[in-house]
Amino acid sequence: MEHSPRPQGGSRHKPVRNSEASQAKILEAARAEFVTHGLTGARVDRIADQAGVNKNLIYHYFKSKEELYLRILEGIYSDMREHQRDLEVRDLPPIEGMRALVAHTFDHFVATPELIRLMSIENIHYAHYLKQSKVVKSLYIPLLQTLKTLLARGQQEGSFRANVDPVDLYLSISALAYFHLSNRYTLSWIFNQKLDSPKRLAERRAHVVEMVLGYLQGNSAALAGSKQTTRRSSRPKDR
Repeated sequence: MEHSPRPQGGSRHKPVRNSEASQAKILEAARAEFVTHGLTGARVDRIADQAGVNKNLIYHYFKSKEELYLRILEGIYSDMREHQRDLEVRDLPPIEGMRALVAHTFDHFVATPELIRLMSIENIHYAHYLKQSKVVKSLYIPLLQTLKTLLARGQQEGSFRANVDPVDLYLSISALAYFHLSNRYTLSWIFNQKLDSPKRLAERRAHVVEMVLGYLQGNSAALAGSKQTTRRSSRPKDR
């Protein structure tokens, strides 16, 4: 990996406005570099060139390439949480609120393809760098609270089934959007469909919302039958 020490000696403090503008340019260039080349292949020299700043300035604001990468990770997770707008949907009727949350999640994945690449890259690193973050975990506390609130109200009203784990539910919501987009190139070729066309994305969005709400609103008899079928199919067959 590319490591460089922080520049030695004193540096003249620039106005806050210029400092913020420089950091914003660095972060924008770094995001593109990490998306294209990953952490290992990314080069600080290229980031400096794209940002139009001196390489030493990057190390003035960020101690290392790895710290810069972590800042990018924190930024993409923060952006995602902001666009899911769970605080806005928390007070909506349960079905309407859940529909909005699922749709917002899908829309953000579509609008931010670099999010998928960076998440995939960090999973290759077994979340080594994300684990160093002091902010990302806390970003998901409001989301879980929103899911718990919507589920509880939906269950009280008889709209949603009982005993839904909010973490499992979110994993399903995220997976239904993420998998379609992270595998769109291979699956588009395999099935001879352009899975990232506007028409196909609109269809997939509606399908994801329908699947999640269909699960939450499923009647108990159908769900019980599904569980029995699953249990039967998981038993070893007689030989």
